Amino acid sequence: MRVHFIAVGGSAMHNLAIALKLKGFNVSGSDDAIVEPSASRLKKHGIFPSEMGWDAGRIHPELDAVILGMHARADNPELLKAQELGLKVYSYPEYIYEQSKDKLRVVIGGSHGKTTITSMILHVLQKNGIDFDYLVGAQLAGFETMVRITDAKIIVIEGDEYLSSPIDRRPKFHLYHAHVGVISGIAWDHINVFPTFENYVEQFSIFLKSMEPSGTLFFNQDDEIVNSVINTDQSSIEKVGYAAIESITKQGVTYLLHQGREIPLHVFGAHNLYNMQVAYLVCRKLGVNDQQFFAAVSSFRGAARRLELLGSNEGTSVYKDFAHSPSKLKATVQAVKEQFPDRELVAVIELHTFSSLNPDFLSEYKGAMDRADVPVVYIDEKTFKQKQLAPYDEDTVKAAFGNDKLIFFNNCEILDEFLSCINYKGKNLLLMSSGNFGGLNLESVAERATAHAT
Repeated sequence: MRVHFIAVGGSAMHNLAIALKLKGFNVSGSDDAIVEPSASRLKKHGIFPSEMGWDAGRIHPELDAVILGMHARADNPELLKAQELGLKVYSYPEYIYEQSKDKLRVVIGGSHGKTTITSMILHVLQKNGIDFDYLVGAQLAGFETMVRITDAKIIVIEGDEYLSSPIDRRPKFHLYHAHVGVISGIAWDHINVFPTFENYVEQFSIFLKSMEPSGTLFFNQDDEIVNSVINTDQSSIEKVGYAAIESITKQGVTYLLHQGREIPLHVFGAHNLYNMQVAYLVCRKLGVNDQQFFAAVSSFRGAARRLELLGSNEGTSVYKDFAHSPSKLKATVQAVKEQFPDRELVAVIELHTFSSLNPDFLSEYKGAMDRADVPVVYIDEKTFKQKQLAPYDEDTVKAAFGNDKLIFFNNCEILDEFLSCINYKGKNLLLMSSGNFGGLNLESVAERATAHAT
């Protein structure tokens, strides 16, 4: 098979390219810019383009498939040439489905928790020697790539609700046709694509209709919006509700309670207890018994940037997290505060996405930082220009969050100076962003915080 990737440098795209190369495909790719870690990984596997930029000459009739990434534009010259030649052009979710038609497809959907639930399932399956393919949105310990495509009979897919490609405006998770599905929760996001709350919620109703008729859906029964979707669905799939797995917390460690045993965990927070319960149900569906699940999940340390511990000492812990939407932000702040109730919490959120920076959406953050003792919002002033949005000031942010304690920064050097002046003894620091805080070295921030907690 000869496959060409347009915009091969994307996170999911370069991982799929590597997965197909490892399967024995002849893989080529193009992009106008490729950054790390994609560049090094593509070079390692001999897929890095010889020249940057688009070249219609790369497209020829011998190609079996062209895979189009979201970074490309609809007028991309390579895409236009592929269409002119009548070649089959896939979005990457379409091609994942193409490669998994004969597999049992597990699709993890929801506005939050997708990566963690998928990661928990992969961890348990791997620990128990079960062969499987996967697509996950974060780099995981013990997994070389974020995508695996082989002859395995099972594939576990993180089902993103964002669009499939510049010429395919369907949400990715509609294209996988799950046998086993999950909806972890629903909270409005991606307003640049789904301009109304109702339009966003509708995508999850369509997801249910896209599932195989004999499929099973596990849904968060404590989420009011999820229940509204379930109650109006007329499809023939089996629908099974779930709640948080039973647990206790002692001295900053969460323990699962199962048949009289206390099983210590490396992860914590109410949201992760929901995540773990549905991971348990999915694994049971895939043939994993209770003993196998609990023995494996006790060693799960989380996905990258999901409450990832950057540093700690006896009285201080520093975490970074991918939280950026209102629901993720609120759940993450609450998790750290409840895990360490005797410690003050300094919580910093970078508003970085199109949705979070849109003034029409900003009010969705109301109350999201209320559990933090020192709530901080950072916006890189350059981000407004990059996303072509009108900047707003500190008063607008404070009013939207509804928090008079909130501190606002739009300069990373001043933010860094502020964080360096805090005595972190008896305090935790939580750094949340889908960006990079204007290039701030978070490892250095963590080292300084834990070293100077006196």
